Amino acid sequence: MSIGSSYPVGRSTPGPQPARPLPHAHAAAPLGLRLLAVALCCLLALTLTATVFVRTYPGQWLDGVLLPRAERGGGYEQQTVLVGPAKTVLATFGSPTLLAALLGAMLLVGVLRRRLVAGIVGVGMVLCAVVVAGAVKSALPRPDLQVESSTTHNSFPSGHVAAATTLLLAFMLVLPGWARRWLVVPGAAGVSVIAAATMIAGWHRFSDALGGVLLGVALFCLAAALLAGWRGDQDRVGGPDGGGLWRRLAEAALALVVLVWALVVGVPGLAASVQRGALVAIVAAGASTVFLVGSVVFLVRSADFAVPLSARRGGPPQPVAEPQKIS
Repeated sequence: MSIGSSYPVGRSTPGPQPARPLPHAHAAAPLGLRLLAVALCCLLALTLTATVFVRTYPGQWLDGVLLPRAERGGGYEQQTVLVGPAKTVLATFGSPTLLAALLGAMLLVGVLRRRLVAGIVGVGMVLCAVVVAGAVKSALPRPDLQVESSTTHNSFPSGHVAAATTLLLAFMLVLPGWARRWLVVPGAAGVSVIAAATMIAGWHRFSDALGGVLLGVALFCLAAALLAGWRGDQDRVGGPDGGGLWRRLAEAALALVVLVWALVVGVPGLAASVQRGALVAIVAAGASTVFLVGSVVFLVRSADFAVPLSARRGGPPQPVAEPQKIS
């Protein structure tokens, strides 16, 4: 009587199978495509803002309510002691010497960080914002819709606000990720001050300031998408981290609260010296600036815009096989 084994003889038992990666909860998207999508949204919002505030009666009326004219037939300069400081801010920022110094500083940072191409693209972005804003103001007619508080003079969008927005975001192309977070809050506050100055001085309406921010953000997204595609950026983002997303939203809400407090309480005499409509316009423009600028900076928070001076050709280099030794 033979005792047989219950295990198969001559057969190999299957070894452990390699673990398969878990599928992502959400499909990842390249950075360039996400930037192009945001740019398209900003351009659509810019077109909608121009259509509503420039071409329709309710839009012209709302602009007039927020920033009423000094008198019937008069200008939009607000009756406040802040007119002088506002004009000083605009004259200082509009100085060609200061603008050249800021652009030169951005190029210097780009050279030191080995991001010269990104710095050159940033300079072109700022100049493009000024040219496009001027062209839109000249080409976009403002009809006379018999609105008592409105005029046919078109000032949409604000070139000062567009230049300030693109200048701030141009630095994001040459700075490392950790430095962008430290610059975005004071930078957005500075853009908000310039937007408020244009409205207090009567140079622009609320819609003009909002249009300038939208134009600047759209140009930045297009420029960043160009750089990401140039260097073949394959950065992808999967599903959002719940804890990280809520933390970012809490930080954004806190930044908006601090901005409103600074405008209403911290700025000496702002709430007491301007009318309620102008105060609402200033706070709304500042909140929109912080939200839009903060959103795109968060989008490119870990992107590296360093590209070679020569255009990249083809895909990534393929590994070269080592020659086999003949035994």
